Amino acid sequence: MYRVKKSFFASKLAVGLVMIAVSLAAAAQNTTGPQHSDEKHLRKVRQLTFGGQNAEAYFSADGKKLIFQSSHGDYHCDQVFTVNVDGSDVRLVSTGKGRTTCSYFYPDGKKILYSSTHLGSPDCPPRPDYSKGYVWALYPSYDIFIANPDGTGLKQLTTTPGYDAEATISTDGSKIVFTSVRNGDLDIYTMNADGSHIKQLTRELGYDGGPFFSPDGKWIVYRAYHPKTDQEISEYKQLLKQDLIRPTYLELWIMKADGSHKRQITNLGAASFGPAFFPDGQRIIFSSNVGSTGGMGNFELYAVNREGKGLERITFSDGFDGFPMFSPDGKNLVWASNRNAKSPHETNIFIADWVP
Repeated sequence: MYRVKKSFFASKLAVGLVMIAVSLAAAAQNTTGPQHSDEKHLRKVRQLTFGGQNAEAYFSADGKKLIFQSSHGDYHCDQVFTVNVDGSDVRLVSTGKGRTTCSYFYPDGKKILYSSTHLGSPDCPPRPDYSKGYVWALYPSYDIFIANPDGTGLKQLTTTPGYDAEATISTDGSKIVFTSVRNGDLDIYTMNADGSHIKQLTRELGYDGGPFFSPDGKWIVYRAYHPKTDQEISEYKQLLKQDLIRPTYLELWIMKADGSHKRQITNLGAASFGPAFFPDGQRIIFSSNVGSTGGMGNFELYAVNREGKGLERITFSDGFDGFPMFSPDGKNLVWASNRNAKSPHETNIFIADWVP
């Protein structure tokens, strides 16, 4: 087990709060985000962060807080923060070291979950080599940790060498679902909330990741790329040896929580990712660059039912819209977007009332 010294954490927290307080004060005059007239399901779009790169904001079970990752100012790679849904009380809750990703609240509100590379090195890990095209880095020093909501009491849940990340929790708090390369390929696993009883759910060659439980805990939705041709398989394996993946083509899949009854629910021929269930569990909201040309293209939010039918576009903003999640009561949607960016690649967190 690994624990952060409180004195270190306190100093990092103080620095983080000062930096964010300044940015929030500067942004206080403009909290209403731009909205396209076609975004009929969104009302009262509000911007919660201002500057840097902010993403993967997820609600607490009571719907009062968000946990998200951000790089800005002196934080050159992502760290985990919490914030009230009105944008107030932003707090650093990770160590301030390494790179973090995929943070989440435990349903009882007593713990938070995230992945971090800080045990491998306190420095930001190197960015992937984009001379190979657009790729994601699968840092082997990523492990999954839990902590108190203020970041103290940090404990390591995974210790297996290699990438362990992309973790979320069932609504009853009993199971964590995550992505790991521990058996030589990128597969989805579950474990108990304390890190015990790890079970492998996917075994298909290729990337299976970004898993989310349905509200009733009976299903898991995830993104996947399963190479088919010899060339695709060869490229996938070569990149994986370098701790990389090319996310050009990702489709959404669904399976039961025990790994049975797997089926593909989109066939868009695009990079579709970040799926999450609607509160009633009948539809799925996600991000995709379907229909885009050139580079990674324009990512928008879409909704589809569990059978892969009824595809509906939700956002209409140039650039990136992704990582959507509904509040537990279904009244609000939070997501990350380039809209209203003041500099290139700036991504902020937005929240809106959801109009059915």
